[in-house]
Amino acid sequence: MSQQQLMQRKADATPRGVGVMCSFIAERAKNAEIWDSEGRRYIDFAGGIGVLNTGHLHPKVEAAVAEQLSRFSHTCYQVVPYESYISLAEKLNTLTPGSYAKKTALFTTGAEAVENAVKIARAYTGRPGILAFGGAFHGRTLMGMALTGKVAPYKLGFGPFPSDVYHAPYPNALHGVSVQDSLTAIEKLFKYDIDPARVAAIIYEPVQGEGGFYAAPAEWVKALRELCDRHGILLIADEVQSGFARTGKLLASEHFGVVPDLITMAKSLAGGFPLSAVTGRADIMDAPAPGGLGGTYAGNPLAVAAALAVLDVIESEKLIERAQRLGDALKEKLNSLKPAVPHIAEVRGLGAMVAVEFNQPGSHAPDADFAKKVQQHALANGLILLTCGIYANVVRFLFPLTIEDEVFAEALGKLEAALKA
Repeated sequence: MSQQQLMQRKADATPRGVGVMCSFIAERAKNAEIWDSEGRRYIDFAGGIGVLNTGHLHPKVEAAVAEQLSRFSHTCYQVVPYESYISLAEKLNTLTPGSYAKKTALFTTGAEAVENAVKIARAYTGRPGILAFGGAFHGRTLMGMALTGKVAPYKLGFGPFPSDVYHAPYPNALHGVSVQDSLTAIEKLFKYDIDPARVAAIIYEPVQGEGGFYAAPAEWVKALRELCDRHGILLIADEVQSGFARTGKLLASEHFGVVPDLITMAKSLAGGFPLSAVTGRADIMDAPAPGGLGGTYAGNPLAVAAALAVLDVIESEKLIERAQRLGDALKEKLNSLKPAVPHIAEVRGLGAMVAVEFNQPGSHAPDADFAKKVQQHALANGLILLTCGIYANVVRFLFPLTIEDEVFAEALGKLEAALKA
């Protein structure tokens, strides 16, 4: 069956609300490469939106899942528990920042982790309010959308949203928002809209994902920590997209020397299998009553087996160090192209969580059209790229950290051609 026929079947059988970027159907994939059903090859710089830091079908992940599948695929942990769930929780308790006692609960999606972090924070503090930030993305559930600081396309037509959620500006020097601007806005929220004594948590992304790959300034994160400590508020770090070696640290929040109270994780935790986690201080995690947390598929055994293998791969293949090396090479390439590509307004990123933002030449006006053209030219020549940003003028890079050097070099050549075209 042709690609055109398959895409027509897709259009007939699935709703338009599930937006699809590529006009081809995947047939198979390996590490950083995908082949469509007609044999065309693509280099994957999207990684399933940050899910594949260890690549498509890493041999260790594949073997771990196959071994688990030979024993059992599901019991529901809340009915019949299994050791692998406990082992993964122990590893995450050890690997995440903070020297205090920690506990971990496993879930299925990033949005589910975020929702449960909010539940845990409210249960522990007895307070309703949650503070998030402009440009944030925290999921497509109702609470996830309420926390998300971007209307189109995520919130359009879906309200009303849960109450007691507030937004402040996220620091962004390129767009004229200073650290002090953000902190002043929070203080105004506390004066205009909600008493800080009613705020359960502040949730922030150490690097904004959909918002444009803006890294949080360390001084701002430290100020958030101080603000939380002063008012008895919990600090939640949403590491769903930024975690598991992407930024040159296991978790991006490690860059700031600030320990959050709760951390949400998903995406690359399980190498392509649906799994998420909330890890935090043991006393906070124990606040909900038995039965208050969980889910039928939460901590699925196949996904847990994959996650244990992923953590092994990150360590054994030194992916934290490799992320830094690949990210530095990508930023060097992009910066070298600035003279030839005047649309480049900024190249930024921690480790391999890199982005390039485009403005109209000689202007501060965001150029979403140029970003889209770069993406389309790259795709036509076998390179899959993702855009992001509140103005849709950013191209972000989420290639597998296991990508072979020669494939990475080939991709940079395709990227240069797309930018110059």
